[in-house]
Amino acid sequence: MRPVAISVDVPQISLDLSRKVGYTFPILSDPDAAVIRSYHLLHAGGGPEGHDIARPAEFLVGRNKTVRWSNFTEDIRVRARADEMLAAARQLR
Repeated sequence: MRPVAISVDVPQISLDLSRKVGYTFPILSDPDAAVIRSYHLLHAGGGPEGHDIARPAEFLVGRNKTVRWSNFTEDIRVRARADEMLAAARQLR
């Protein structure tokens, strides 16, 4: 399994963030929130200045494209910790 992120930010903002914090995984830029809406993850007006953002969520998706583990929160500051996701991934093997 490998991490992939989805963001409402335009590609350059996502790229700048990746470089700043050292992310090595891809970030899908979804400024129209089409993919985010398809997963029912839109937090309308939840971002700075009332912009739409993606609701915090993490998924582990199996090779057969089914969601094997998920974590949702309503607070953009709360995310699954890396060790939680790694432990879940190990149990799913």
